[in-house]
Amino acid sequence: MGSAREYAASQNRLCGQPNSDKTKHLLFDLSILRLGGKELVTEMMTTLSQTVSVFSNKAINLKSVASFNTIKTLRFNPPSSPRSLSWKFCRVQATILQDEEEKVVVEESSPLKNFPNDDEPPETGSASALEKWVIKFEQSVNILLTESVIMVLDALYRDRDYARFFVLETIARVPYFAFISVLHMYESFGWWRRADYLKVHFAESWNEMHHLLIMEELGGNAWWFDRFLAQHIAVAYYFVTVFMYVISPRMAYHFSECVESHAFETYDKFIKAQGEKLKKMPAPAVAIKYYTGGDLYLFDEFQTARLPNSRRPKIENLYDVFLNIRDDEAEHCKTMKACQTHGNLRSPHSYSEDDFGCEDESGCIVAQADCEGIVDCIKKAVAVSTPRVKQN
Repeated sequence: MGSAREYAASQNRLCGQPNSDKTKHLLFDLSILRLGGKELVTEMMTTLSQTVSVFSNKAINLKSVASFNTIKTLRFNPPSSPRSLSWKFCRVQATILQDEEEKVVVEESSPLKNFPNDDEPPETGSASALEKWVIKFEQSVNILLTESVIMVLDALYRDRDYARFFVLETIARVPYFAFISVLHMYESFGWWRRADYLKVHFAESWNEMHHLLIMEELGGNAWWFDRFLAQHIAVAYYFVTVFMYVISPRMAYHFSECVESHAFETYDKFIKAQGEKLKKMPAPAVAIKYYTGGDLYLFDEFQTARLPNSRRPKIENLYDVFLNIRDDEAEHCKTMKACQTHGNLRSPHSYSEDDFGCEDESGCIVAQADCEGIVDCIKKAVAVSTPRVKQN
């Protein structure tokens, strides 16, 4: 009996664990296989019965189950030496701790916590997965097209900045013409009654047109080749955007966002490289008139992420002109990103009217026909016309 306890104490020292009751039971049970004896077997049965009674009063956790399985396995495979027993016992404890740590991590990152009611799983799981795949495909196509155009511009206009800006501004205003064209077609069929989109897109085209006028005044359109290239790319870009906007407005808006993002990066690099030189040059007259003129309604209209009258540029030199053009491109990116969520776009001036000129929100909401893409428009038109036929 004394030798068994000495053996258990040696195992505790090898493992570096305290001499707890559970360790005593485990190591004592293992020592039986080595020493034997009827008296020891009787004491072992008493000890196991006490352990089972303790487990019946408490819930069996993961560590207890693992320890029980370890005991059961070692009974039929007695260790060859105290050193091997010590290594196996320590390894089992380390495995249990590692399993518990991984379980905590999984519980902390459980996706079920995102849903308020676990009994009601999301019904649109497959639909949302398909939509995510479609969005990823659309964005990949847009990025590929944008990068292809950028490669052409980099090859042709490496050292001719104003000519490059002229081509960019000729192209950049085309999507807004395409958006308005398709929306007017929807209005003609009675499918669309969202005036905010028409107002904002026209204001965006008005802003891009003044960017183009500035580049023309700076001599960006001096070469016939530059005008020919920009105009023909614009015509092709128009029909591509119309087709894309009819099929998927979200894709068309993302494509325009990619173009505006490239324009922002182009102007930003130019300002950082030529900033000191630009500060010594005068601003074009068309830029001064546009940015500091009396009527800035359309200037505020395309900046949907800002309140009206919150941005009033100061034009003192050519550096200020390009700085404001760059900031305009950033505002275009924000507006195009907002448009990618259907029905999310509103005129900045309509926001101000709702906030300050309407006490009853229900009285200010006007019913507007709405649809997303040609397929959705046709479906809604058929759904609206079907009840009318039944009544007749």
